[in-house]
Amino acid sequence: MGNIDLLGTLLSFALLIPAIVFHEVAHGYAALALGDTTAKDSGRLSFNPIAHIDLWGTILLPLLMIAMFGAGFGYAKPVPVNPYRFRGDRRMGMFLTGLAGPGANLVMAAAGAVVVRLAGMTGLVGTLGYLFALVNLVLLFFNLIPLPPLDGSRILPLFLSERAMAAYEQWERYGFVILIAVLWIVPAVFKFDPFTAYFQATVYPVLRLLTGA
Repeated sequence: MGNIDLLGTLLSFALLIPAIVFHEVAHGYAALALGDTTAKDSGRLSFNPIAHIDLWGTILLPLLMIAMFGAGFGYAKPVPVNPYRFRGDRRMGMFLTGLAGPGANLVMAAAGAVVVRLAGMTGLVGTLGYLFALVNLVLLFFNLIPLPPLDGSRILPLFLSERAMAAYEQWERYGFVILIAVLWIVPAVFKFDPFTAYFQATVYPVLRLLTGA
């Protein structure tokens, strides 16, 4: 049983790497389409994972989450974006570049679901398709949380008034601290895991819809 669990962890991690890489590259190409060449100039439009790896966010955190919960999320080094180079409204530009990463994960989740629909869930190919759909949906919904450095912090401002945006910016600097608190402290103190509840309400219904499994 231990070997099976380890194999599942390693497979999920192996599938998570391309999901993270394509996610980040999508940000870069969206920015490029809007006139910002910063990601291109920094060599971040590459599909080589080495260009995007962050030791904690890409390797250690996903492995830890997969080992603990069976599915993990992570992040790469954020693709550099300069909104002052965008053509048109900067807030809309940040919205579109922020949405590009989760959009790429949705496309990859759909591709994994097609594999499941064609191959079924009884063999290795179908299982890999299911895991690929799962890790991409986890990444998608995780990144939609409106806390820096996640993509939701780029998407949300489009819907805020100037007054609300000013208040939001006061909290942005604490985004990562809040994220870690929700991830580790809240479950330990209150015996309630907000991430599990969130993924149960988002990831798994969409996963069932896409894969039929």
